[in-house]
Amino acid sequence: MSIPTNRGPLPPSSMNLHGAVDLSALKARADAARTAQQGGAPAPAAPPADSAPGAASAGAGSPYVVEVTEQSFPQLVQLSSQVPVIVDLRASWSEESSRVTAVLEAVTVEHDGRLLLAKVDVETQPQIAQAFQAQTVPTVVAVLKGQPVPLFEGALPEAQIRSFIDELLKVAGSNGVSGSLREGADGEEAAPEEPPLPPLHQAAFEAIEAGDYPAAAAAYRQALAEQPADAEAKAGLAQVELMQRLKDIDAETIRQRGADEPDSVESQLAVADLDISGGHVEDAFARIVSFIGRTAGEPREVARVRLIDLFDVVGISDPRVTKARGALARALF
Repeated sequence: MSIPTNRGPLPPSSMNLHGAVDLSALKARADAARTAQQGGAPAPAAPPADSAPGAASAGAGSPYVVEVTEQSFPQLVQLSSQVPVIVDLRASWSEESSRVTAVLEAVTVEHDGRLLLAKVDVETQPQIAQAFQAQTVPTVVAVLKGQPVPLFEGALPEAQIRSFIDELLKVAGSNGVSGSLREGADGEEAAPEEPPLPPLHQAAFEAIEAGDYPAAAAAYRQALAEQPADAEAKAGLAQVELMQRLKDIDAETIRQRGADEPDSVESQLAVADLDISGGHVEDAFARIVSFIGRTAGEPREVARVRLIDLFDVVGISDPRVTKARGALARALF
């Protein structure tokens, strides 16, 4: 099943973190659910999939319920600036996954294009699971304006899942993510098509979709060679290079190495990459700034250059980047 297309002006990345979203309400709900489960008072189990009328097959044939691969995931990140994207990290052998998926499919169909449900098989798409730092199945997260938003883990009751989605839609609406994937929704005219990308940007976009990150990086470098002030190409290159570094990594090994080797620039930068991909932007920036503050010479310069690149990944207008720039200046001088 193909993903609804609505290409925006910027080529996507597998975890584009542009945009700051106020997610405090969602985070509070997720923390409360997690505390209840860990404190010896687990949330009641979700009802069987067939207990919700039509839930078991609600997503069948819906263009808003899609199976996702690492190659198609960038499209979802891009669509998250138009509608909330719910990412269902699941496994075919897990009964809890099936129950949660049935509820999510029903809710998505009911909203008729106001949501997109992306189903991810963690066994066949482990890189996506690692990007979200999923530790169990089912794990459900959202993506808003390219930013990952943890929702919940485990099989929650249907009413609680619906409550999470309702809160997600409120947060999305307050941040301008209130579109629809239906053309002419509510009788309105379909939005005009975006202008075509410049040829080299289009080449990079297509290479990313194909999973050919070296080719995408080459296209962006050529764009910068022709127009050194091309900010979109610079940001796109930084994002693609991050995707290349994260490909085929073992997150647990990287984090353990970072803990064991606090003075290794490679180990510390690898952990920072993981943090960025998982949405822990401030943690990533703080780690690199701290390393810069306690080292000197070539490792310090390598860390500084990487930090500048990650500023481009997150977005130079992001307030977290502004804060980190000040911290970097203090560490250097």
